[in-house]
Amino acid sequence: MEPHAMWTSYPSLKKDLQKTLNLISDSISLPNKEVEEAILAIFHSGGKLLRPAYLLLFAEFGTKIDKKKTIALAAAIETLHTATLIHDDIVDVADTRRGTATLNSTFSTDVAVYSGDYLFIICFKLLIQYQSSLKSIELNTTSMEKVLLGELGQMSERYNMNVTIDDYLANITGKTAELFALSCFVGCYENGGGKKLANKCREIGKDIGLAFQIVDDILDYSQNEETLGKPVLEDVRQGVYSLPLICSIAEHPLLFEPILSKKENMTQEDAKQIHELVIECHGVEKAYDLASHYTNRALDTIQSLPNNQQQTKETIYDITKSILQRTF
Repeated sequence: MEPHAMWTSYPSLKKDLQKTLNLISDSISLPNKEVEEAILAIFHSGGKLLRPAYLLLFAEFGTKIDKKKTIALAAAIETLHTATLIHDDIVDVADTRRGTATLNSTFSTDVAVYSGDYLFIICFKLLIQYQSSLKSIELNTTSMEKVLLGELGQMSERYNMNVTIDDYLANITGKTAELFALSCFVGCYENGGGKKLANKCREIGKDIGLAFQIVDDILDYSQNEETLGKPVLEDVRQGVYSLPLICSIAEHPLLFEPILSKKENMTQEDAKQIHELVIECHGVEKAYDLASHYTNRALDTIQSLPNNQQQTKETIYDITKSILQRTF
């Protein structure tokens, strides 16, 4: 399967993303071919490949570009990301992702756990095989730790009506923004971009990731299940409160307490009522304002990148802007 249609306007990048998918496919080999095909199906189920795309783009700011290594790094990042998604689906007891049956629903929780662990191994095999130093392996292990801490932080706040915006931001900084930051840093740094420039790329990636997750959470309140590809407001029923709801609770706690106090006993009708209350309390607008803040900060920093790769800068700028507007 080809990369997402959003990359059609960027033929060179699309070609490299296809090579990235091919390398992932070539790297996965299991005795149980049914499980192997199910894992591969996740990579070909319509994901946007944003993280490997950013890695490939920021590599263009390096002075010693190694295309083969960069493709491998992009494959490692996407493999790492997919491993975390598999584990997310296990924790959430999710039946589908992007309209495709999850591993835990198709096979068993045990198979899904081992499949996610297997992808972590594939990630590190790619890193070890193609990297010239241990720097990015160190960064990847640190990033994995931050991702897991973000997930654990989110779990520790389940059904907590006192969760703050700062708590939420701390969790998504690890859960989502860290892999965007890592992608941008490693792409630049591993291709000779220098630490100062690579750190600037990392900050861009962090802001992109924060904006991406906030907008993704906003979609729970603005799209239906068929459009979004996941159960709308299922997170609320599982006690995971995202920014639109947190903003609304902060302003009107008494409106939400009777429903949210039901915790795991909330019904679908309760979830719909929460949806209506968040809209009435302008929680979506407040969350969107924060997403705009991080997006605009990323766009401003992108403009300050070196001018010797003007076309690449423009591509990064356009893609990043589309994250907020959700035009892809």
